[in-house]
Amino acid sequence: MNSKELGLVLGQQLLGVDDLHYGLWTDDLPLGFSNLAEAQQRYTDQIINALPAAEGGETKVIDIGCGTGHILSQLLDRGFVADGLVPAPKLAEQVRQRLAAHGDKPARLFESTFEQFPIDERRAYYDAALFSESYQYIPMSASFPILAQIIKPGGLVVICDFFKTEHAGDGQPGDKSFGGGHKLHQFYTELGKHPFSLLKDIDITRQVSPNIKLLDETLMLRLVPAGQTLDRYLRENYPRTWRLIKAVFKMFFGRKIEKQKYKYFTGHRTQAVFERYKTYRLLVLQRDA
Repeated sequence: MNSKELGLVLGQQLLGVDDLHYGLWTDDLPLGFSNLAEAQQRYTDQIINALPAAEGGETKVIDIGCGTGHILSQLLDRGFVADGLVPAPKLAEQVRQRLAAHGDKPARLFESTFEQFPIDERRAYYDAALFSESYQYIPMSASFPILAQIIKPGGLVVICDFFKTEHAGDGQPGDKSFGGGHKLHQFYTELGKHPFSLLKDIDITRQVSPNIKLLDETLMLRLVPAGQTLDRYLRENYPRTWRLIKAVFKMFFGRKIEKQKYKYFTGHRTQAVFERYKTYRLLVLQRDA
């Protein structure tokens, strides 16, 4: 289980959400976990609205990195002919369960990485492809050649994901607190090498970054004090057992634990830091004729 799959499973179990993607927080939606599902649905609606219209049940779309199939299921509900792709077996199982509820609609799940996509089976087949926080996991040099072969001339590619800003790697406090993402300027450079035109480039960082504030406040104001309380209780009541547990964890997971402590519990993972090092974009590309 990789980190993205783990995050999604924990999100389902702890927060009751079906997607790992961020929520879209507009001015009329108060920030809070009680509104997270609504914020995520607004994010989903924004992506689907960027796709070609589902006219006559003939518009073919592939959701690349489809997670549990939540968006894929909505595409089918809204009249698209939709396929999904997911490399994680546990997530693929959940996608198959969702697709079973749409048994009357043709939909295929590709259980592979995008780099291993069977191009010949879907050559010039799709009217659109979408990436919802999955583009960051695919090398750009691999994604564009595959997209150029499976998207029809005039078809669209919708990418909703975060990219690294020009500040990434500057060594300032908070640098490397947020991993992932391609460098935005490199994306533009790579795009220019392939038969796609940039139709839309919308910066939605300020509508997405409140998710970081929500998570940071939960970690620092709730989980950290709770962890400190548990640590004190075990240290005072079961000192030998607690020392043994900490020694074992340090031996096997020491480096990973220190990395996660820096990432999540140093107070650097804030909304302002996210906005400095990440730019969240809604990008719409068109396959040249």
